[in-house]
Amino acid sequence: MGAAGLAFQAVAGARRTVGLQQDGRASLIALYLERRTDLVRFFTVRLRSPTAAEDLVQDIYVRLSSLEPGAEIQNPTAYLYRLGSNLMLDKLRGERRTAHRDGAWLDSQTMRVGAEEVSSEPSAEAAVAARQRLGLLTEALTELSPQTQRVFRMHKFDGMSHPEVAAALGISRSAVEKHMMAALKHLLARLP
Repeated sequence: MGAAGLAFQAVAGARRTVGLQQDGRASLIALYLERRTDLVRFFTVRLRSPTAAEDLVQDIYVRLSSLEPGAEIQNPTAYLYRLGSNLMLDKLRGERRTAHRDGAWLDSQTMRVGAEEVSSEPSAEAAVAARQRLGLLTEALTELSPQTQRVFRMHKFDGMSHPEVAAALGISRSAVEKHMMAALKHLLARLP
């Protein structure tokens, strides 16, 4: 017996046995190619999707091409259908686990009031009001001196600390603090 593949041997009429022979894997793949259309039809009915059936039948081929020598297959045709059914069940179980996991995540991320889902997104009115406040803030910032604007933008928008702003602009830390106090005082006076 060779370690390179599987072979077919005729046994009692239509029943064939696949054992460890050199051309066995090639013979099993030849049977697969012969039965491929039937396999696709069979799994299309079960999966209700020609595309999913094609993918599954391709997975059968991948499994056949990577078979390890060592087993004897009594009925190669039945083996093809059993292999496909096992792959189909694995796929369906995986999809069920994924759907359950995704549903649990969605439930943990969704707020509900009674049976109704409540969006965590701001309402249209809140979004418009926020845009208006941002417009007022931008306008109020343009009224500041250029240096105060730079300090404010670097600290508030770029997230830099006072010492980092001071180093970037070549000014003292206390100058940064004075610019920030002036900017905040001006914005508080201008914004409602």
